[in-house]
Amino acid sequence: MEPYYYSKLTKQQQTVCHAMLQGITELADSFLVPKTEGKELADLFFRLRLDHPEIFWASGFHYKYYQDSPNLIFEPEYMFEKSKIKEQQKAMAARLEKLARPAMKLSEWEKEKYIHDFICENVRYDKLKKSYSHEIIGPLGQGVGVCEGIAKAVKALCDRLGIWCIIAICGNNPQKGIKYRHTWNIVKIGGTYYHLDATFDNTLGKHGLLEGGIRYDYFNLDDRAVFRDHEPLIAPAPSCTDGEHFYYKEKKLSFTKMEEVYKRASQAAKKGKPLTFHWRGGYLTREVLEELVETMKQAGAQREKTARIALNWPQAVIRLTYVDGNTKSSVTVDEANEGELEQENEGKEGTYWNDAI
Repeated sequence: MEPYYYSKLTKQQQTVCHAMLQGITELADSFLVPKTEGKELADLFFRLRLDHPEIFWASGFHYKYYQDSPNLIFEPEYMFEKSKIKEQQKAMAARLEKLARPAMKLSEWEKEKYIHDFICENVRYDKLKKSYSHEIIGPLGQGVGVCEGIAKAVKALCDRLGIWCIIAICGNNPQKGIKYRHTWNIVKIGGTYYHLDATFDNTLGKHGLLEGGIRYDYFNLDDRAVFRDHEPLIAPAPSCTDGEHFYYKEKKLSFTKMEEVYKRASQAAKKGKPLTFHWRGGYLTREVLEELVETMKQAGAQREKTARIALNWPQAVIRLTYVDGNTKSSVTVDEANEGELEQENEGKEGTYWNDAI
């Protein structure tokens, strides 16, 4: 099967990408590619690396040309010395093999969850944004990464396990305070496309306020849900139209009635375990949220416990824990955004963001 972004190119553009892939794979100092305008060449190089996250050592390029020549002289920039690249190639191949081996016989959905959970349990967001954190060697080799490196690591593992996967990318939006592009993945599970953002789930799961393990707020979302807090894509990608296999729906943790919330919250208070659930009983307005908070408070009060609530408002996902004693409940708004988890309204009961999703 042709790589996804490659398949969307013209024959001429494909020829350029093929030449770049061959030259970079051979660790050539320079090689010829068909003459292409500089901006387009940069875009093709970018798309090539989305299709081939295993090319982690090629960080950029220069080029030069002669006026009458039909070709450019392409000079790739490598992140390491060539001898070091070969060592890293062997190490990454062995690492991918080791990670993939336990999941080879799992179902597609189980493989997807295995990859997602590996990222959430073993990778921390690199706020310093080192160069290798943008490539698979960051998450897979150093245990750190930014969204680009994490999305590439997810694709590399999906490729190894036979799951169709691409890297999706959206633009920045300075008006919203979004300074950087964001990348995540689109996977095909059971013949259907879904959004999978392991970076956002990773950042939510690392939130220090509440314990509770891995988050799945961005596991198999449709377009309608993901673009509540993701900017529009800047590169073509398949539409994701199925919202019925969102993780919390699959796990019967998507509630439509207050009675369901009360019942499951009571169980969480009794067992002393956190509860993470999705609300789909209509829009999550301030009034609905206040009713949900009151319901969870009452469930805890029956056992003399106090609710600690963390809210992912765009995705209508709530994480609930209880602490012993009748103290003041707290509601914290979680924002999954490039590792910068903002804590607003902490400890201010009844104070919330926005009016609706």
